Amino acid sequence: MDGQKIFPEEVIIEKINKNHNFSSFVSYEKDLKDFLIEDALTNQELKLSTTFLWLYQQKLVSYITLLTDKINLEGDLQTFFRDKGIAYFSLPALKIGRLCVDDHFQRKGLGRMMLVFAAKKAQEICDDKAGCRFLTVDAKKDSILFYKKQGFEILKMRTDGTAVMYVDLLKFLP
Repeated sequence: MDGQKIFPEEVIIEKINKNHNFSSFVSYEKDLKDFLIEDALTNQELKLSTTFLWLYQQKLVSYITLLTDKINLEGDLQTFFRDKGIAYFSLPALKIGRLCVDDHFQRKGLGRMMLVFAAKKAQEICDDKAGCRFLTVDAKKDSILFYKKQGFEILKMRTDGTAVMYVDLLKFLP
């Protein structure tokens, strides 16, 4: 797989279920693999989040977990929306709770594809069910640059080096 890009049409996306096997999935981020094995299905059953598995050639190569969220409007962001006549204190968002790519499939475009997938899920919510203006993520230190390259902005830096980040769906989706 060295250097070979994966294309969306080559990937099968499935919601996690009890029949999935994670034994071959490798991640240097132990907490992300632990979540997948120990918590993802239970959280889905409790309607706390939904985890989507990405399969390539019948192998689990990545996953993304989504849940609802909101952005509290403060500072420049509040001013921006107030200037547009939107005087709410918060706006609805879809949060990326977890995003993980198997170590053997890093840098093949899967991360970007999963962000587009999440944005399209948010758009489906807007089209049929409820408002959703942003994608949000609590980015770890080593992921902040990735999200910045995808158009996310930092809403708040935390003392542990993680960042609350967001992207406006009106800017992210065509």
